[in-house]
Amino acid sequence: MYFIRYLSPVGPLTVAGDGLRLTGLWLDGQKYFQSTLREPLLPDPGCPVLAQARAWLDRYFAGEKTSPEELPLAPSGSAFRQLIWKELCRIPYGEVTTYGSLAERAALLMNRNTMSAQAVGGAVGHNPISIIIPCHRVVGAGGSLTGYAGGIHNKIALLKLEGVDMSRFHVPAFSPAP
Repeated sequence: MYFIRYLSPVGPLTVAGDGLRLTGLWLDGQKYFQSTLREPLLPDPGCPVLAQARAWLDRYFAGEKTSPEELPLAPSGSAFRQLIWKELCRIPYGEVTTYGSLAERAALLMNRNTMSAQAVGGAVGHNPISIIIPCHRVVGAGGSLTGYAGGIHNKIALLKLEGVDMSRFHVPAFSPAP
């Protein structure tokens, strides 16, 4: 497992890969930082996938409409988390969805009558490839900007970067994520 450091407008990022696929992207201080890693990270010896990720991030932070499908992603997690992360990748650049909507979609895909929005929130919060798998595009019911493992201020910055109209959102008095 290899890594690069990337200095972004939302702070330093650690980007990890196995040589062929991306396995992680974390903001410094992010909740669950590197929690899915099973081996230590080594400095990048010149992995093409990490160069691809750097170029993708350059384009994203320059305001280009990037897509997760442009990169080979390999997040580590349960089948349920994998399903939620795939659904996150379907949220278009500059758009948002709610935890409840994701729960409805997950229930449908899993042939269940219902799915807990809190369970979905747990999977969203444990996303090991932040920004690229766009967990920042999920908001609470009624426009609440709750729950972002990288910090609410970073969620707001990423949504603004993507041109999201922030006038319909609010930060709750208490938010469980930093």
